This record gives sequence, structure tokens and C-alpha cells, in this order.
Amino acid sequence: MEQRHLGRSGLRVSRLGLGTMTWGQETPPEEAAAQLTAFVEAGGTLVDTAGIYGDGDSERVLGELMRHVVPRDELVIATKSAIRADGRYDASRRHLLTALDESLDRMDIDHVDLWQLHVYDPATPMEETLSALDEAVTSGRARYVGVCDHTGWQLAKAAAWQRAWPGRAPIVSAGVEYSLLHRDAEREVLPAAEDAGVGILAWSPLGRGVLTGKYRTGIPADSRAATDRYAEFVRPYLSEQSRLIVESVVTAAEGLHVTPLAVALSWVRDRPGVTAPLVGARTLAQLQAILDAEKVTLPDEIRDALDDISDI
Repeated sequence: MEQRHLGRSGLRVSRLGLGTMTWGQETPPEEAAAQLTAFVEAGGTLVDTAGIYGDGDSERVLGELMRHVVPRDELVIATKSAIRADGRYDASRRHLLTALDESLDRMDIDHVDLWQLHVYDPATPMEETLSALDEAVTSGRARYVGVCDHTGWQLAKAAAWQRAWPGRAPIVSAGVEYSLLHRDAEREVLPAAEDAGVGILAWSPLGRGVLTGKYRTGIPADSRAATDRYAEFVRPYLSEQSRLIVESVVTAAEGLHVTPLAVALSWVRDRPGVTAPLVGARTLAQLQAILDAEKVTLPDEIRDALDDISDI
């Protein structure tokens, strides 16, 4: 798997990141072990987690796997902080540094490669929040820092603040939802990231699963849309406009003799400014389909056609 620099930093990561939101809950430890093994064997290095995932279970499972399945030094570990267990946003210096220490304890490691602000907290001054990122890097608890789900102006302000004074930890990544069904990031976030030399980590690159085509004839009983927990998460992408985009993806896939998943993933992965899409799978079979699809590169004419169809 190709390795890419994260933004204009020296950190190299695989062009596909493994998301672990379901680990320890929908994905049991033994299944997570099989996933991590397959991912690394395919050349993957970037593994994304968060302190809030499964009340810390995702990090605990990942820590166990680094002790017994895949050595720590073969992975680029990214985690996130700024959301409390009750769902409240808190990017205060006190909470962030405490949360980072808790993440390190759960994974039983002394540092993460990438520590990210999970959300923007309007109740905390940005300079206070960013000072916590500086402390994490200077203390050795994090090698690089980034942000997630920030607007264009929030990203630009944070990146500019960090580069305004020598010794501050630069923002190197921005996590944002990005897919053929959700291109809002192109309006402000992607231009801001390009200007600041920040790499994009695109979450939900398969349109919350809809771009795989599995919802074309209804809601499968074993799908996320059929569960109480995820139904509202998927529902916005089951509109008529989304259906037309999905049908175009399916048509392109049939013409190329690949899967709709491969078309949708390739489109995001090779967009300007994107370092890596982040993909999560509940099962090894789902991950293997993603890894197989990762090898596909879209012809320019197909990419241009999908650009036009999804530009809404």
C-alpha cells in the first residue's frame, strides 16, 4: 500500500486508514485482531481510534493487540480527545491532557503518533486548547497533532496560530466527513487545509455505507440502518438525490468490472489534499473487500463524470 506524507509534515502514513470505532462493541477482540493483521499485511499503517469509542474499549482492544498481535512500531497510532463520556464538548487544557494520559494508559503506550482534537469547543478559548497540543508534543506524549470536524475558518485560525510562533506544534491533519454523497468540505475545509499544508483524513468515505449499493432495494436486516443506534446516522443518505449518485457509482463499477465500494473509495482517496480515507469494518470479510478495492484507480473520464453527477 502506498505511503503518503500527512500534509506538509514528515509523517508518512498508509493511504488508507483503519477506523476502530466498533472495536470492543460490535467487533469483538478476536475479530479486531484478524482485521489488524490483514490490514498490516496489506501494507496499512495508520490506525485511528478515540477515547470516546466504546467508553475507551476501542483503545483497550488496540493496546492488547499491540502487545500480542502487531508490534507498536509497525503502526501509526492516531487518537482523539475533547468529548467527555456524557457527550459534552470539552477542549480545556485540563480535560485534554487528562484525556490523553487516559488514552495512553488504556493502550499501554508512552506516546501516540497523532493526537487530534475530536471537535471544536466554542466554550474554550482556542489559544488554551492549542496550548494543550503544544504540551503534548513537548512532553513527548504525542509526535504530531491535528483537528477533526473543524470548519474552514476554525482550521485556518488554528493552523495560523500554531505557525505564528517558533516552537508551537503545527497542525498537520484535519479529519472531516468526505464522500461522493457529502462534498461540503470542498467549500471551505479543503481550501483551508491546502493553504495551511494540512493533510485531510476523510471519514465515512463510503457515504455511511450507502455508496456500496447495499441499500438500493431496501434496508438489509444486518445493516446499520436497520439498528436503532445507527438508523438516523444513515437515513439522510437514503434520499432520491443520493439514489441517483449511487446508481451512477454502480454503473461505473459495472463498466470497470469492480465493486461500487471500489469506485467510491478510489474517488475519495485520490482527491486533491486527501492523505487517507478512514474506513471501519465490523467484520474481517468487510475489511478484506475494502483492502481489495483499495488497489483500484479510476480512469479520468469516470472520475470527471462522478464529479459532475455528485456536485450538488
